[in-house]
Amino acid sequence: MNNSPLDLKQLPSLDLGVIGNSAAAALIDRYGKFVWMCTPRLDGDPIFCSLLGQGNPEQEGGDWAIEIDNLVSSQQSYIRNTAVLETVLTDEKGNSLRIRDFAPRFKHHDRIFRPMAIIRLVEPVVGTPRMTMRLRPRYNYGANIPDTTRGSNHLRFLMGPQVVRLTTDAPITFVQEEMPFIVDRPYAFVLGPDETLQESPMRVAKDFLNETREYWIEWVRYLSLPVDWQDVVIRAAITLKLCANEETGGIVAALTTSIPEYGASGRTWDYRFCWLRDSYFTVKALNRLGATKTMEDYLRYVTNIAAGSPDGYLQPLFGLGLERRFDEELMASLPGYRNLGPVRSGNAAYLQVQNDGYGSVILAIAQCFFDERLPTMGDEALFRSLEPLGEQAAARWNQPDAGLWEFRTRNGVHTHSSVMCWAACDRLSRIAAKLGIEDRAAHWRQVAQAIREETLARAWNAEKGYFASAFDGEDLDASLLLMPEVGILPASDPRFLATLDAVEKYLRFGNHLYRYRTPDDFGEPETAFTACTFWLIEALSRAGRTEDARAVFEEVLEHRNHLGLLSEGLHVETGELWGNFPQTYSMVGLINAAMHLSRSWEDVL
Repeated sequence: MNNSPLDLKQLPSLDLGVIGNSAAAALIDRYGKFVWMCTPRLDGDPIFCSLLGQGNPEQEGGDWAIEIDNLVSSQQSYIRNTAVLETVLTDEKGNSLRIRDFAPRFKHHDRIFRPMAIIRLVEPVVGTPRMTMRLRPRYNYGANIPDTTRGSNHLRFLMGPQVVRLTTDAPITFVQEEMPFIVDRPYAFVLGPDETLQESPMRVAKDFLNETREYWIEWVRYLSLPVDWQDVVIRAAITLKLCANEETGGIVAALTTSIPEYGASGRTWDYRFCWLRDSYFTVKALNRLGATKTMEDYLRYVTNIAAGSPDGYLQPLFGLGLERRFDEELMASLPGYRNLGPVRSGNAAYLQVQNDGYGSVILAIAQCFFDERLPTMGDEALFRSLEPLGEQAAARWNQPDAGLWEFRTRNGVHTHSSVMCWAACDRLSRIAAKLGIEDRAAHWRQVAQAIREETLARAWNAEKGYFASAFDGEDLDASLLLMPEVGILPASDPRFLATLDAVEKYLRFGNHLYRYRTPDDFGEPETAFTACTFWLIEALSRAGRTEDARAVFEEVLEHRNHLGLLSEGLHVETGELWGNFPQTYSMVGLINAAMHLSRSWEDVL
């Protein structure tokens, strides 16, 4: 457990825990307060939104707090190998209570039970602490206070088109009126759809807790873990699982919107959507651990996308329900994280051309053609449905786009996009060969070879002696480190080693890596991009610089929050986390780096 200083009026921070079940998810601060939760989906209206400030200073709310009188300390940890978060609050007399927060997830009637519900189990640990519960949901991004009705053991919150119900065995009057009361026995709180519980709240809470705990322990048991840093990998893997929407197969890039990349930069983006490239990295990381079910779900999601794109064109991101349009809207009702707005709903990047997406989709699902463990493997019909994506890659590899960094006011022929277009065609040739479709294998092999030769020639800057981030350019960006990862050339290639040296010289600050340093639409970036630091670790490892890679990795581990989670970026000078949270890119990096750097089992046993 992790002790924390007492400062309930401190600025919001990303010292947050995540609970969820691949349908619902919530962020909880180190004092046990819910500060972010969207319903009825991960990308929905935040009923708890205080992470982004109070909508109206005269109407506090947007959170769910459990407070005890004269609090002096808080301890917080996950129950080992689960997504169940435990917070222990202690008062000045030594009285303490424990809060166990979780979203139910377990097998029931041969399927996964994962309701849009949250359960809080509160019980005294020492003495009889005095507790006040403040349950203040909001809707319409904090602008509106719901109408409330009560029953004998529940409260109903009417929030526009949805109704949320709290069912509890605690005194309803004390909860509704926010009156302090003695906690001399356990209490259960079930927040979810407007449905009547079939059992008592305590029975439901304890049964669901036991079932959920056993589910996660069993899920972790079958992960193919490295020898070293197993706890790091387990926490990262569970967190990635919580960012997936199992109903549709989509995977959000992060659970939040509008956490600034740093300070008052204006870089506040909504990441609650399924970016094709982010999903590829997530699927690949979980596949490496043997958790292939996410890939199978994502395959269903991508197949639906492909069916809706008969010409094979892919926009960069989609909604969890396969939505294709989500215009950016500034939500003036919330001031933003630490009052550093604007708060945005939607992301205009869907309008951009980002040509790396074709490779991202095909790479994400290529394994299903080769992995005999899967109950249903990829077949010729699936291959044929992917070929239009390959045709787009073949047509777009040398065309300008916004690139993976989503520049809003400038385009170029980005090296990474071209490399990923090559990867799309290369993997199609391998898949066709595996299926015995020799004519298509030859076709895609020829296309891939032509793209590779021209990409390596056009991206190479002979005068500077490195690959540039765009054709015929001289700027550098961190995505160049992914070239061996994708397979377009080996890490031993002298051109790549020269590029690695150049990237370190211009983008590495201590043990952290910026994605680029050239000013963009908002000026020069002020934070290191954590995923890029992990790309550096992998590149160093591939280049044989293992000790250097380990040093970088160990420093990144020190910058995780108290529960082992990471956001998008890191301010190098202060070491503070910034950007949307938890960032799947970053959690993927933890897994990949540990897998690269760990000793083998043969070295240990």
